[in-house]
Amino acid sequence: MILYDYWRSSSAWRVRIALHFKGLAFERRVVNLSKEVGEQHADAFAALNPSRQLPVLVIDDGAHTITQSMAIIAYLEERFPTPPLLPADPWLRARARQLAEMVNAGIQPLQNLSVLERAQAGGLDANEWARHYIARGLGELEIAAQATAGAFLVGDAPSIADVYLVPQLYNGRRRSVDLAPYPTLLRVEAACAALPAFAAAHPDAQSDAERPKT
Repeated sequence: MILYDYWRSSSAWRVRIALHFKGLAFERRVVNLSKEVGEQHADAFAALNPSRQLPVLVIDDGAHTITQSMAIIAYLEERFPTPPLLPADPWLRARARQLAEMVNAGIQPLQNLSVLERAQAGGLDANEWARHYIARGLGELEIAAQATAGAFLVGDAPSIADVYLVPQLYNGRRRSVDLAPYPTLLRVEAACAALPAFAAAHPDAQSDAERPKT
């Protein structure tokens, strides 16, 4: 499998977590999303994904591609069900998907690079825009998680909900969101950080990570 990826793409990060969690070998191919480089706009990448977004997973020796993190993780879960990222109980499975979608559909689209660039072009403060919607979404997630939270967002085993939570909290910090009001989310994040799969998928562990200038 080949994953088209960028170290700080939260959507691609989710897929990295799932791949590492399931112990799957994959090749990373970096697509630099920075404003200065913008490799996602190249025609060669657009041929893989007309949306010009990450992630893209290439499977079956290059015969097929899948885009969108939710679709990719669903494919991995169906093809490689062990260890699972969805609980066995139907209600808990639905809740895990619900919490993941609160990030995927409720927060992520409002903080995407293209949206922030559009907001800034319209005279708005892009960082303030992002902070508002991230804080609002995390507040809603903190409340919703109370129904199922154990060591992780849904019980005592990692699930797709945690896969979506961790990159979102990272983005919150990047935008200077005060995370203190979300103790459940922070506790779960700490539990995830102790797992090898989450550590291996972290942006700072990627070959293309930008290192602080000294």
